[in-house]
Amino acid sequence: MPNQKNEKEISDIEKELKKWIDKKYKEQNQKFFKEKILCYGVRASKTRKISAKYFSLLKEKSKEDIFKLAEKMLQSGYNEEALIAFDWVYRLRESYTRKDWIIFQKWIRLYVDNWAKCDNFCGHILGYFLEKYPQFVKENKKWAKNKNRWMRRASAVSLISFVKQNKKFSEAFEICDILLKDSDDLTQKGYGWLLKEMSNINQEKVFLFLQKRKKQMPRTALRYAIEKFPKEKKIVIMQK
Repeated sequence: MPNQKNEKEISDIEKELKKWIDKKYKEQNQKFFKEKILCYGVRASKTRKISAKYFSLLKEKSKEDIFKLAEKMLQSGYNEEALIAFDWVYRLRESYTRKDWIIFQKWIRLYVDNWAKCDNFCGHILGYFLEKYPQFVKENKKWAKNKNRWMRRASAVSLISFVKQNKKFSEAFEICDILLKDSDDLTQKGYGWLLKEMSNINQEKVFLFLQKRKKQMPRTALRYAIEKFPKEKKIVIMQK
């Protein structure tokens, strides 16, 4: 049965991950997260090699079957399995269709529960999807008002590669305005990061945006946004 085969493939991956557990790395890794995370303690470089190895065995599977396998791994909650799942789905990026938006939105809502999963998913899968189907940026903007902190962070982080590609700031600025007073520090860091990347393209536009809003913005977001600014501009922005 196909389902039994899928279960075996995932079981084989789990067994291989367990062979490479580094207990010290696992303890160190937890320090980067405020919330308790599920991880085996396998370094990302090794996890990617495992991902590539098993993806090469999926050549005869359809995109739909690989997506189902990916979701099954996401259900485990482990960071390493999420990395593999997202890697597989990103490898299929040329075959993304508009209908995949429903799946991707569901995955963020159900399976993304820390900043590492969020940024991995947004920086690759969602970023590419929005480049391919820019009309979905309007849908992405709705996430900025969602109660789910990871969807709010995703609304900003997923636009980073989009902005780098098309050099258009209007949608990104609108999302930053929606998130401007967000009380969640990881959401603040998310839109601050977006602004920082935008400053690499046009620092003056970002400077003017920040000048008008600096009294309303949390300091965390401001510090992220001005990271690439010269010292004199940083001083101006950080002055109340």
